[in-house]
This record gives sequence, C-alpha cells and structure tokens, in this order.
Amino acid sequence: MARARISDVAAAAGVSVTTVSLVMNDVEARISDETRRRVREAAKAVGYAPSSVARGLRTRQTRTVGLISDQIATTPFAGRMLAGAQDAARENGHLVYLVDTGGDQAIEGEAIRALTAQQVDAMIYACMWHRVVDAPAGLPAQAVFLDCRPADGGYRSVVPDDRAGGAAAVRELIAAGHRRIAYIDTDDGPIASALRHQGYLEALGEAGITAGPALHVTGDTSAHGGRAAAELLLDLPEAERPTAVFCFNDRMAAGVYIAAHRRGLEIPRDLSVIGYDDQQLIAAEQDPPLTTVALPHYAMGRWAMEVALGVRAEGDEDATHLMECPVIRRDSVGPPPAQVAKPNRRRASHTERSPQAATDR
Repeated sequence: MARARISDVAAAAGVSVTTVSLVMNDVEARISDETRRRVREAAKAVGYAPSSVARGLRTRQTRTVGLISDQIATTPFAGRMLAGAQDAARENGHLVYLVDTGGDQAIEGEAIRALTAQQVDAMIYACMWHRVVDAPAGLPAQAVFLDCRPADGGYRSVVPDDRAGGAAAVRELIAAGHRRIAYIDTDDGPIASALRHQGYLEALGEAGITAGPALHVTGDTSAHGGRAAAELLLDLPEAERPTAVFCFNDRMAAGVYIAAHRRGLEIPRDLSVIGYDDQQLIAAEQDPPLTTVALPHYAMGRWAMEVALGVRAEGDEDATHLMECPVIRRDSVGPPPAQVAKPNRRRASHTERSPQAATDR
C-alpha cells in the first residue's frame, strides 16, 4: 500500500497543499478552525502522517536521542537505567535509539557515526557498572555519561555515590548495636570496591570503632566467593568473630547466608548481613529477605536523559553528579547476639536439653 501524500490530504479536504502543510505543522496562519478541522479529518481518513525527517529539517530537531551502551540492554541487572532514560525521553516527546555494543570499540565507533548522521538531538554514553572510561572519538561535546565518567573530564556524568552507600550500610549495622563488623569485598578491584570500603572505614571511624584487618576479606563476586569469605570470618576466634557482615554485593551476601546456615547460625539472631545492589530475584528472595543498599539505576537514567535534553539544569559541563544509594531495610539486620536477653537464651537452651525434648528426638 502506497504511503499517503500531502497532496492526497489536500484533495480530500478541498484545500491547497500549502494549507495542509500549515495546519499539520501547527504554523500560525489565518486559517479558520473549520478548515483546520477538515484538514485533520482528511489526513486521518487517508492515513497521512507528517514526515519526522522533514519536520526535523525545518525545526532543526529530530525528537530523537541516541543511547550507546556496553551491555545494559541485555543485562536485567542494569536495565532500570534504560527504563529511566526512556521514561524521561517519552515525557519530553523524544524517541530513544539504543545501540548495545557488547563493549566492541569498532561497533561503538560505527554507532556514534550513524547516530550523528541521523542528527539525533542528544547522545548518552552508558556503562553497565560504575567505571572510568576514555571518551570515544567523535562523541558530541554535549553528550552525557551514564554510570561512568570520562577519564579526562569535559562531559557531564552521573554515577552512584558508592562511598556514601557503603557508609550508610555500616551505619545501619552500628545503629543496631554492632561493633565487630566485617566487610566482604571483591577481589576484582572495580572502582565501587574501593569507594564502598572507604565508606565502611568512614562509618567505623565516626563510631570510634577500630577497623581490624582480619575483618576485611575478599572473594569473587558470586555466592561461592561470598561463602568462602564468610568461612574465613567464622573461623576466627569467638572474641574476634564479627557479629555483622557488610557485603560488596547481594550475590556475595547470599553466600554468607549459606555459610551461616551450614554452621547452624540464624540470620539475624546470630549474624546480621547487609548487601549492596538490591539485585532483582536475589535480595528480596533470601530467607530472611536481605537488607541492602540499592543502586539508583532508574534515577540515574532519568537524570542523564533530562540533562541531555536540557530540561534539567546542571551547570558545570565538567562535573560528575553522585546519585544517592538508599538503604532498603528488610529482615537480615538485628542486634548482636550479646544484646539478646540472657534469660531468654538460657530458657531456649534448657528447652533444647530437656528430657522431653530428648525423648521427642
């Protein structure tokens, strides 16, 4: 079926092509309301829609934004960034062109050239996780970096405030009464690792707690790595053993649960645990549900799009915005074992050892 043309609308409405153009593009002109109504009804009847390309040539806007990412589109973990960006674009009348490069620099370069040729109104350069990157060649000066920042500056960027997030996690444990708090870190060495560790030390220092080196252990960023690291902590002498553990991410925290359960420990009665990321299908699904620190993916996506489109004023073009990482409170944090009422613990112990209990077993 042939695409309806502006001349088809003019013929159906009984007006000139110029009149149709003025009406369809909302140009101020001495055209009666009745004529405008007739033109719009004719356009609807013949299936005519104005060309966005032609409108872009007139307005110097294409109402499109290019978003180049490494793996966001294919990673549910970071997909909320894309959702935030798309929502902000839609609210401001823009369509998002997404290119997921898989981290391939050649594809990245082609994407930048193609989006530039499409004359997108703005461009966003995004990463799946917080890191420092080299700005790719050809990236427009007004581009915005999402979940990453350029090594040499020169662009606006937004990243999670991982140091403050780490401090907030440890303050949560301190507020519950803990003094021996461990940090299970990743051995991969990403930027977030050092920042969260700095936050851990900051919060301990505020509370006058000395950070024991034995309470900072590392492992790979998986449940297996978290379990192995937790085993090291639980093997410490009782007087040095942590009563609470802050984990680099939720997957490592899940490993701590496994290590604790295998030793007959109950969370949070015997060990409090707090994670990081609020990762879908992991944090809330633990037993008990895991208290964690959320990565603000959606908020970062919105911020980047609003700044790119100029609807959010952010002054310095060579500045990084730190997005707050809120604590998501669930059921894995409680007071340390020493603060559990001793009579209650004795009664529980007596019940477990009673003759009747032995008979029942």
